[in-house]
Amino acid sequence: MEFLHDASGTVPYRNQAGHASAEEIHRVFSVVLQSRFAAVMSTREWMHSVKTGTVPVVRDNIYKSNQRARGLLQNAVTQEAA
Repeated sequence: MEFLHDASGTVPYRNQAGHASAEEIHRVFSVVLQSRFAAVMSTREWMHSVKTGTVPVVRDNIYKSNQRARGLLQNAVTQEAA
């Protein structure tokens, strides 16, 4: 099986639901996951967590994430969101 890359070098996806680049999928999944399903962090934060054994605790919640996206809540990273 051979993947066909687009001009940006990423693997694009297309099906009856539409199309998206791998980068778009990664970004959107990260936003959804951080909205309650997981703790999303930068590579640097992840490496620090692995080295020190600390548990990531920063998670958003679906309601506040939606309100922030609609401009109804201050657009700041919220550590007390959960």
